[in-house]
Amino acid sequence: MTVQAPLPMVVPEPGLPAKVTIYEVGPRDGLQNEQVAVPTAVKAEFVQRLLQAGLPVVEATSFVHPKWVPQLADAAELMTGLTADLGDRARELPVLVPNQRGLDRAVELGLRHVAVFASATETFAERNLNRTLESQFEMFEPTIDRALAEGMDVRGYVSMCFGDPWEGAVPVEQVVAVGKRLLDLGVGQLSLGDTIGVATAGHVRALVAAFVDAGVPADRLALHFHDTYGQALTNVHAGLQSGVTTYDASAGGLGGCPYAKSATGNLATEDLVWFLTGLGIEHGVDLGSVVATSTWMAGQLGRPSPSAVVRALGTA
Repeated sequence: MTVQAPLPMVVPEPGLPAKVTIYEVGPRDGLQNEQVAVPTAVKAEFVQRLLQAGLPVVEATSFVHPKWVPQLADAAELMTGLTADLGDRARELPVLVPNQRGLDRAVELGLRHVAVFASATETFAERNLNRTLESQFEMFEPTIDRALAEGMDVRGYVSMCFGDPWEGAVPVEQVVAVGKRLLDLGVGQLSLGDTIGVATAGHVRALVAAFVDAGVPADRLALHFHDTYGQALTNVHAGLQSGVTTYDASAGGLGGCPYAKSATGNLATEDLVWFLTGLGIEHGVDLGSVVATSTWMAGQLGRPSPSAVVRALGTA
């Protein structure tokens, strides 16, 4: 049942974008670190509910080896079922492909949007990708080349852009260098990840400005925040002021990172929708539908949602 959610008073702020794309990552990034086994049918319903709520992009899963992310071991089964239910619309759902083997599976299923996942730091590249900071690109290049040859759209994620639990502060110029390498390989959009949630507004503005100074338009960037220190929406505001118009978010604030124990939940989609609505920024998402979906998923997982807006409206 859809919640008839109250909405904030709309008070636009001059100088901000008129429209923003919310890139929903709940079914992939949100569920990949869950301890409770989530049935494939529940994942499929989760994806479909999110689409029905008006989210323009829903990242469905990851074709990663089940040894590393067992929660997403059913990726092929999930995408086959969604294609049976949704037809071509399912083929437009993005999936993560960590290497050529993952890409093979996406190609076999006729999927059209894939993403690769890079690190901005040496230690995380070793722990997450079993590669050095430099050699990670040797893995990405053939994967991106083939995806582009297949007519696919490719997104690039960069983790640890604002801080690393092993290395501490990450130089802005190092993040820009990694991001530029991915863009030069043919990635269409670059998502800059605050994997452990340590970003602050000034840091966000500085990083976006550094990319722009390096010749990367702000509209080719996306921002991916975790709310570890309660700074995610403040950081979104800094991103908006810097001209970024795509923000990753996870319904109900689900998620973390299986390779970084200090990474808590993603920015909640509902919290982002409330925030953007109050600023009069167009996003196309029905708040009540997303709240109802996250409340339902919290029941499936057996625990309450960490989203402030879900907590406020979920029993309304």
